[in-house]
Amino acid sequence: MSPARISARVGSIAESATLAVDARAKALKARGRPVIGFGAGEPDFPTPDYIVEAAVEAARDPRNHRYSPASGLPELKAAIAEKTQRDSGYTVEPGQVLVTNGGKQAVYEAFATLLDPGDEVLMPTPYWTTYPEAIRLAGGVPVEVFAGPDQGYLVTEDQLEAALTERTKVLLFVSPSNPTGAVYSPEQTARIGAWAAAKGLWVVTDEIYEHLTYDGVPFTSIATAAPDLGDRVVVLNGVAKTYAMTGWRVGWMIGAPDVVEAATNLQSHATSNVANVSQRAALAAVAGPLDAVHRMRESFDRRRGMIVAGLNAIDGVECPMPTGAFYAYADVRPLLRHPVHGRHLSTSAELAALILEEAEVAVVPGEAFGPSGFLRLSYALGEADLLEGVGRIQRLLAG
Repeated sequence: MSPARISARVGSIAESATLAVDARAKALKARGRPVIGFGAGEPDFPTPDYIVEAAVEAARDPRNHRYSPASGLPELKAAIAEKTQRDSGYTVEPGQVLVTNGGKQAVYEAFATLLDPGDEVLMPTPYWTTYPEAIRLAGGVPVEVFAGPDQGYLVTEDQLEAALTERTKVLLFVSPSNPTGAVYSPEQTARIGAWAAAKGLWVVTDEIYEHLTYDGVPFTSIATAAPDLGDRVVVLNGVAKTYAMTGWRVGWMIGAPDVVEAATNLQSHATSNVANVSQRAALAAVAGPLDAVHRMRESFDRRRGMIVAGLNAIDGVECPMPTGAFYAYADVRPLLRHPVHGRHLSTSAELAALILEEAEVAVVPGEAFGPSGFLRLSYALGEADLLEGVGRIQRLLAG
Protein backbone atom coordinates (compact mmCIF):
# COMPACT_ATOMS: atom_id res chain seq x y z
CA MET A 1 0.00 0.00 0.00
CA SER A 2 1.42 3.39 -0.94
CA PRO A 3 1.72 5.99 1.82
CA ALA A 4 -0.93 8.70 2.11
CA ARG A 5 -0.20 11.80 0.07
CA ILE A 6 -1.23 14.12 2.92
CA SER A 7 -0.09 13.65 6.50
CA ALA A 8 -2.74 12.67 9.02
CA ARG A 9 -1.74 15.66 11.14
CA VAL A 10 -2.46 18.24 8.45
CA GLY A 11 -5.16 16.27 6.69
CA SER A 12 -7.27 16.31 9.84
CA ILE A 13 -7.38 20.11 10.01
CA ALA A 14 -10.76 21.61 9.14
CA GLU A 15 -10.89 24.63 6.87
CA SER A 16 -11.57 27.92 8.63
CA ALA A 17 -15.35 28.09 8.46
CA THR A 18 -15.49 31.86 8.73
CA LEU A 19 -13.00 32.38 5.90
CA ALA A 20 -14.76 29.72 3.84
CA VAL A 21 -18.08 31.56 4.19
CA ASP A 22 -16.41 34.85 3.33
CA ALA A 23 -14.71 33.33 0.28
CA ARG A 24 -18.00 31.82 -0.90
CA ALA A 25 -19.75 35.18 -0.55
CA LYS A 26 -17.01 37.00 -2.45
CA ALA A 27 -17.02 34.39 -5.21
CA LEU A 28 -20.76 34.76 -5.68
CA LYS A 29 -20.42 38.55 -5.73
CA ALA A 30 -17.72 38.25 -8.38
CA ARG A 31 -20.23 36.34 -10.50
CA GLY A 32 -22.72 39.19 -10.22
CA ARG A 33 -24.83 37.87 -7.34
CA PRO A 34 -25.84 40.61 -4.84
CA VAL A 35 -24.58 38.68 -1.82
CA ILE A 36 -24.27 40.42 1.52
CA GLY A 37 -21.67 38.84 3.79
CA PHE A 38 -21.95 38.66 7.57
CA GLY A 39 -19.21 36.03 7.71
CA ALA A 40 -15.76 37.49 8.30
CA GLY A 41 -14.87 39.51 11.38
CA GLU A 42 -13.34 42.31 9.37
CA PRO A 43 -14.01 46.03 9.98
CA ASP A 44 -15.25 47.78 6.86
CA PHE A 45 -13.25 50.91 7.73
CA PRO A 46 -9.95 51.72 6.05
CA THR A 47 -6.83 51.63 8.19
CA PRO A 48 -6.39 55.12 9.72
CA ASP A 49 -4.36 57.51 7.55
CA TYR A 50 -1.52 58.09 10.01
CA ILE A 51 -0.85 54.34 10.11
CA VAL A 52 -0.83 54.09 6.32
CA GLU A 53 1.55 57.03 6.08
CA ALA A 54 3.94 55.36 8.52
CA ALA A 55 3.95 52.31 6.25
CA VAL A 56 4.59 54.38 3.12
CA GLU A 57 7.51 56.05 4.83
CA ALA A 58 8.83 52.70 6.03
CA ALA A 59 8.67 51.23 2.53
CA ARG A 60 11.08 53.94 1.33
CA ASP A 61 13.57 53.29 4.13
CA PRO A 62 16.25 50.72 3.10
CA ARG A 63 16.48 49.55 6.72
CA ASN A 64 13.16 47.83 6.20
CA HIS A 65 14.31 45.98 3.09
CA ARG A 66 16.37 43.53 5.13
CA TYR A 67 15.87 40.80 7.70
CA SER A 68 15.13 42.01 11.19
CA PRO A 69 15.02 40.10 14.52
CA ALA A 70 12.68 37.12 14.39
CA SER A 71 10.97 38.23 17.61
CA GLY A 72 10.08 41.67 16.24
CA LEU A 73 11.50 45.15 15.85
CA PRO A 74 12.82 46.33 19.25
CA GLU A 75 10.89 49.60 18.93
CA LEU A 76 7.62 47.75 18.32
CA LYS A 77 8.18 45.33 21.20
CA ALA A 78 8.80 48.27 23.53
CA ALA A 79 5.65 50.02 22.29
CA ILE A 80 3.58 46.86 22.81
CA ALA A 81 4.89 46.58 26.37
CA GLU A 82 3.94 50.22 27.02
CA LYS A 83 0.52 49.75 25.38
CA THR A 84 -0.12 46.65 27.53
CA GLN A 85 0.59 48.65 30.67
CA ARG A 86 -1.66 51.49 29.45
CA ASP A 87 -4.64 49.32 28.46
CA SER A 88 -4.43 46.38 30.88
CA GLY A 89 -2.35 47.57 33.79
CA TYR A 90 -0.12 44.58 33.13
CA THR A 91 3.59 45.29 33.42
CA VAL A 92 5.87 43.38 31.02
CA GLU A 93 9.31 43.89 29.56
CA PRO A 94 9.93 44.17 25.80
CA GLY A 95 11.80 40.86 25.99
CA GLN A 96 8.53 39.17 26.95
CA VAL A 97 6.95 40.15 23.62
CA LEU A 98 7.00 38.11 20.40
CA VAL A 99 5.63 39.85 17.30
CA THR A 100 3.83 37.36 15.06
CA ASN A 101 2.33 37.17 11.58
CA GLY A 102 -1.17 38.03 12.74
CA GLY A 103 -3.09 36.80 15.74
CA LYS A 104 -3.49 33.29 14.33
CA GLN A 105 0.24 32.66 14.40
CA ALA A 106 0.30 33.82 18.02
CA VAL A 107 -2.50 31.37 18.84
CA TYR A 108 -0.72 28.42 17.24
CA GLU A 109 2.71 29.25 18.65
CA ALA A 110 1.33 29.63 22.17
CA PHE A 111 -0.19 26.14 22.10
CA ALA A 112 2.78 24.62 20.27
CA THR A 113 5.06 25.99 22.96
CA LEU A 114 3.00 24.87 25.96
CA LEU A 115 1.48 21.53 24.93
CA ASP A 116 2.84 18.01 24.76
CA PRO A 117 0.87 15.24 23.05
CA GLY A 118 -2.30 14.46 24.99
CA ASP A 119 -2.30 17.62 27.12
CA GLU A 120 -5.83 18.96 27.49
CA VAL A 121 -7.02 22.53 27.02
CA LEU A 122 -10.27 23.69 28.62
CA MET A 123 -12.00 25.58 25.83
CA PRO A 124 -15.09 27.65 26.68
CA THR A 125 -17.66 27.05 23.96
CA PRO A 126 -18.87 28.61 21.64
CA TYR A 127 -15.27 29.12 20.54
CA TRP A 128 -13.51 30.80 17.63
CA THR A 129 -13.10 28.23 14.87
CA THR A 130 -9.27 28.32 14.85
CA TYR A 131 -8.74 27.45 18.52
CA PRO A 132 -9.45 23.70 18.42
CA GLU A 133 -7.51 23.24 15.18
CA ALA A 134 -4.45 25.04 16.60
CA ILE A 135 -4.67 22.96 19.78
CA ARG A 136 -4.88 19.68 17.83
CA LEU A 137 -2.10 20.69 15.46
CA ALA A 138 0.08 21.29 18.52
CA GLY A 139 -0.71 17.79 19.79
CA GLY A 140 -3.22 18.87 22.42
CA VAL A 141 -6.81 17.87 23.11
CA PRO A 142 -9.48 20.59 23.18
CA VAL A 143 -12.12 20.02 25.85
CA GLU A 144 -15.34 21.90 25.16
CA VAL A 145 -17.07 23.61 28.09
CA PHE A 146 -20.39 24.88 26.77
CA ALA A 147 -22.27 27.93 28.04
CA GLY A 148 -25.48 28.79 26.23
CA PRO A 149 -27.51 31.97 26.00
CA ASP A 150 -29.16 31.20 29.36
CA GLN A 151 -25.73 31.86 30.90
CA GLY A 152 -24.94 34.81 28.69
CA TYR A 153 -22.44 32.49 26.93
CA LEU A 154 -20.20 32.72 30.03
CA VAL A 155 -18.75 29.60 31.62
CA THR A 156 -18.52 29.19 35.39
CA GLU A 157 -15.82 27.83 37.68
CA ASP A 158 -18.10 24.87 38.49
CA GLN A 159 -18.28 23.94 34.81
CA LEU A 160 -14.52 24.22 34.46
CA GLU A 161 -14.02 22.12 37.58
CA ALA A 162 -16.29 19.41 36.16
CA ALA A 163 -14.20 19.29 32.97
CA LEU A 164 -10.84 19.18 34.77
CA THR A 165 -8.75 16.00 34.51
CA GLU A 166 -5.22 14.99 35.37
CA ARG A 167 -4.27 15.79 31.76
CA THR A 168 -5.55 19.38 31.85
CA LYS A 169 -2.69 21.85 31.37
CA VAL A 170 -4.20 25.04 29.91
CA LEU A 171 -7.34 27.13 30.26
CA LEU A 172 -8.22 29.18 27.20
CA PHE A 173 -9.86 32.47 28.23
CA VAL A 174 -11.40 34.86 25.70
CA SER A 175 -13.10 38.11 26.67
CA PRO A 176 -14.59 39.86 24.72
CA SER A 177 -15.57 36.72 22.87
CA ASN A 178 -15.60 35.76 19.25
CA PRO A 179 -18.18 34.44 18.32
CA THR A 180 -20.68 35.49 21.01
CA GLY A 181 -19.64 39.03 21.95
CA ALA A 182 -19.85 38.03 25.62
CA VAL A 183 -17.64 39.87 28.13
CA TYR A 184 -16.69 38.54 31.55
CA SER A 185 -17.07 41.00 34.42
CA PRO A 186 -14.01 41.95 36.50
CA GLU A 187 -15.35 39.74 39.31
CA GLN A 188 -15.95 36.72 37.05
CA THR A 189 -12.52 37.15 35.47
CA ALA A 190 -10.82 37.31 38.86
CA ARG A 191 -12.65 34.20 40.12
CA ILE A 192 -11.83 32.13 37.04
CA GLY A 193 -8.21 33.28 37.12
CA ALA A 194 -7.91 32.42 40.81
CA TRP A 195 -9.43 28.98 40.13
CA ALA A 196 -6.90 28.33 37.35
CA ALA A 197 -4.04 29.47 39.55
CA ALA A 198 -5.17 27.18 42.39
CA LYS A 199 -5.23 24.24 39.97
CA GLY A 200 -1.74 25.01 38.66
CA LEU A 201 -2.98 25.62 35.13
CA TRP A 202 -1.61 27.84 32.43
CA VAL A 203 -3.98 30.45 31.02
CA VAL A 204 -3.85 31.51 27.38
CA THR A 205 -5.91 34.68 27.04
CA ASP A 206 -6.91 36.20 23.70
CA GLU A 207 -7.45 39.95 24.15
CA ILE A 208 -7.71 41.08 20.54
CA TYR A 209 -11.14 42.71 21.11
CA GLU A 210 -10.07 44.57 24.25
CA HIS A 211 -11.11 48.01 22.91
CA LEU A 212 -14.53 46.86 21.69
CA THR A 213 -16.89 46.83 24.67
CA TYR A 214 -20.23 48.62 25.03
CA ASP A 215 -22.79 49.84 27.56
CA GLY A 216 -20.05 50.81 30.00
CA VAL A 217 -18.89 47.20 30.32
CA PRO A 218 -15.16 47.24 31.11
CA PHE A 219 -12.49 45.08 29.56
CA THR A 220 -10.61 43.12 32.20
CA SER A 221 -7.34 41.30 31.57
CA ILE A 222 -7.12 38.04 33.48
CA ALA A 223 -3.38 38.67 33.77
CA THR A 224 -4.03 41.59 36.13
CA ALA A 225 -7.31 40.37 37.66
CA ALA A 226 -5.67 37.16 38.89
CA PRO A 227 -2.14 38.01 40.07
CA ASP A 228 -1.75 34.52 41.57
CA LEU A 229 -1.31 33.21 38.03
CA GLY A 230 2.18 34.70 38.13
CA ASP A 231 4.11 33.86 35.00
CA ARG A 232 1.71 31.09 33.93
CA VAL A 233 -0.30 33.37 31.67
CA VAL A 234 0.19 34.00 27.95
CA VAL A 235 -1.49 37.06 26.44
CA LEU A 236 -2.42 37.08 22.74
CA ASN A 237 -3.32 40.26 20.87
CA GLY A 238 -2.86 42.16 17.61
CA VAL A 239 -3.76 45.23 15.58
CA ALA A 240 -6.29 43.62 13.21
CA LYS A 241 -9.60 44.39 14.90
CA THR A 242 -8.78 47.51 16.91
CA TYR A 243 -7.18 49.47 14.07
CA ALA A 244 -8.93 47.91 11.03
CA MET A 245 -5.67 46.23 10.00
CA THR A 246 -6.74 42.67 9.20
CA GLY A 247 -4.62 42.56 6.03
CA TRP A 248 -1.42 43.89 7.62
CA ARG A 249 -0.86 40.64 9.57
CA VAL A 250 0.65 41.79 12.85
CA GLY A 251 -0.12 40.10 16.15
CA TRP A 252 1.84 39.28 19.28
CA MET A 253 2.13 37.03 22.26
CA ILE A 254 3.32 38.05 25.72
CA GLY A 255 4.60 35.55 28.22
CA ALA A 256 7.34 34.48 30.57
CA PRO A 257 10.86 34.84 29.12
CA ASP A 258 11.36 31.09 28.66
CA VAL A 259 8.01 30.73 26.87
CA VAL A 260 8.70 33.64 24.55
CA GLU A 261 12.22 32.42 23.84
CA ALA A 262 10.92 28.98 22.87
CA ALA A 263 8.16 30.44 20.69
CA THR A 264 10.69 32.76 19.06
CA ASN A 265 12.86 29.75 18.19
CA LEU A 266 9.82 28.16 16.53
CA GLN A 267 9.04 31.32 14.59
CA SER A 268 12.65 31.72 13.51
CA HIS A 269 12.29 28.48 11.55
CA ALA A 270 8.69 28.97 10.43
CA THR A 271 8.59 32.53 9.10
CA SER A 272 11.47 34.62 10.47
CA ASN A 273 10.45 38.23 11.10
CA VAL A 274 7.08 39.76 10.35
CA ALA A 275 7.23 42.08 7.30
CA ASN A 276 9.03 45.21 8.45
CA VAL A 277 6.67 47.63 6.73
CA SER A 278 3.75 46.04 8.56
CA GLN A 279 5.67 46.24 11.82
CA ARG A 280 6.32 49.96 11.29
CA ALA A 281 2.60 50.46 10.63
CA ALA A 282 1.78 48.54 13.81
CA LEU A 283 4.21 50.72 15.74
CA ALA A 284 2.33 53.82 14.60
CA ALA A 285 -0.92 52.14 15.65
CA VAL A 286 -0.06 50.96 19.16
CA ALA A 287 2.00 54.06 20.02
CA GLY A 288 -0.57 56.47 18.60
CA PRO A 289 -3.87 57.90 19.86
CA LEU A 290 -7.10 55.92 20.16
CA ASP A 291 -9.35 58.57 18.60
CA ALA A 292 -9.97 56.58 15.39
CA VAL A 293 -10.57 53.46 17.45
CA HIS A 294 -13.24 55.21 19.50
CA ARG A 295 -15.00 56.49 16.36
CA MET A 296 -15.09 52.96 14.92
CA ARG A 297 -16.47 51.64 18.20
CA GLU A 298 -19.29 54.19 18.09
CA SER A 299 -20.25 52.90 14.64
CA PHE A 300 -20.11 49.29 15.80
CA ASP A 301 -22.32 50.21 18.75
CA ARG A 302 -25.02 51.62 16.45
CA ARG A 303 -24.86 48.56 14.22
CA ARG A 304 -25.07 46.28 17.27
CA GLY A 305 -28.47 47.70 18.16
CA MET A 306 -29.69 47.43 14.57
CA ILE A 307 -28.71 43.81 14.04
CA VAL A 308 -29.98 42.51 17.38
CA ALA A 309 -33.33 44.26 16.95
CA GLY A 310 -33.64 42.91 13.40
CA LEU A 311 -32.83 39.35 14.39
CA ASN A 312 -35.12 39.34 17.41
CA ALA A 313 -37.99 40.47 15.18
CA ILE A 314 -37.90 37.02 13.54
CA ASP A 315 -40.12 34.37 15.14
CA GLY A 316 -37.93 31.54 16.37
CA VAL A 317 -34.74 33.59 16.60
CA GLU A 318 -33.41 34.70 19.96
CA CYS A 319 -30.33 36.94 20.02
CA PRO A 320 -28.91 38.29 23.30
CA MET A 321 -27.41 41.76 23.19
CA PRO A 322 -23.61 41.31 22.94
CA THR A 323 -21.48 43.62 25.08
CA GLY A 324 -18.22 43.20 23.20
CA ALA A 325 -16.50 42.51 19.85
CA PHE A 326 -18.65 42.92 16.72
CA TYR A 327 -20.69 39.73 16.49
CA ALA A 328 -24.29 38.77 17.13
CA TYR A 329 -24.76 35.13 18.10
CA ALA A 330 -28.34 34.13 17.46
CA ASP A 331 -30.02 31.06 18.94
CA VAL A 332 -32.08 29.53 16.11
CA ARG A 333 -32.93 26.23 17.81
CA PRO A 334 -36.61 27.19 18.19
CA LEU A 335 -36.73 27.96 14.47
CA LEU A 336 -35.49 24.49 13.57
CA ARG A 337 -38.43 22.79 15.28
CA HIS A 338 -40.74 23.76 12.42
CA PRO A 339 -40.50 23.81 8.61
CA VAL A 340 -38.46 26.74 7.33
CA HIS A 341 -39.51 28.11 3.94
CA GLY A 342 -41.22 24.82 3.23
CA ARG A 343 -38.21 22.72 4.24
CA HIS A 344 -37.51 20.59 7.28
CA LEU A 345 -34.06 21.64 8.52
CA SER A 346 -32.29 19.86 11.35
CA THR A 347 -29.10 21.92 11.70
CA SER A 348 -27.97 25.52 11.63
CA ALA A 349 -25.59 24.54 8.81
CA GLU A 350 -28.58 23.64 6.67
CA LEU A 351 -30.28 26.91 7.66
CA ALA A 352 -27.18 28.94 6.76
CA ALA A 353 -27.07 27.20 3.36
CA LEU A 354 -30.74 28.03 2.78
CA ILE A 355 -30.19 31.68 3.70
CA LEU A 356 -27.28 31.94 1.26
CA GLU A 357 -29.16 30.15 -1.50
CA GLU A 358 -32.52 31.88 -1.17
CA ALA A 359 -31.73 35.28 0.40
CA GLU A 360 -28.18 35.71 -0.91
CA VAL A 361 -26.93 36.46 2.60
CA ALA A 362 -23.84 34.74 4.04
CA VAL A 363 -23.87 33.85 7.74
CA VAL A 364 -21.76 31.35 9.70
CA PRO A 365 -23.53 28.36 11.29
CA GLY A 366 -23.00 27.36 14.90
CA GLU A 367 -21.24 24.13 13.87
CA ALA A 368 -18.15 26.28 13.17
CA PHE A 369 -18.04 27.31 16.83
CA GLY A 370 -19.41 24.29 18.69
CA PRO A 371 -22.95 22.90 18.89
CA SER A 372 -25.46 23.30 16.08
CA GLY A 373 -28.46 25.57 16.49
CA PHE A 374 -26.86 29.01 16.26
CA LEU A 375 -25.86 31.58 13.66
CA ARG A 376 -23.03 34.12 13.92
CA LEU A 377 -23.39 37.41 12.10
CA SER A 378 -20.63 40.00 12.11
CA TYR A 379 -21.86 43.59 12.24
CA ALA A 380 -18.52 44.96 11.05
CA LEU A 381 -20.07 45.97 7.73
CA GLY A 382 -21.78 49.11 6.44
CA GLU A 383 -25.16 50.04 7.88
CA ALA A 384 -26.97 49.96 4.55
CA ASP A 385 -25.76 46.41 3.83
CA LEU A 386 -26.52 45.39 7.40
CA LEU A 387 -30.13 46.55 7.21
CA GLU A 388 -30.63 45.08 3.74
CA GLY A 389 -29.11 41.75 4.77
CA VAL A 390 -31.18 41.40 7.94
CA GLY A 391 -34.26 42.46 5.98
CA ARG A 392 -33.66 39.68 3.46
CA ILE A 393 -33.39 37.13 6.26
CA GLN A 394 -36.60 38.46 7.82
CA ARG A 395 -38.49 38.16 4.55
CA LEU A 396 -37.16 34.66 3.88
CA LEU A 397 -38.01 33.28 7.30
CA ALA A 398 -41.43 34.92 7.37
CA GLY A 399 -42.44 32.99 4.25
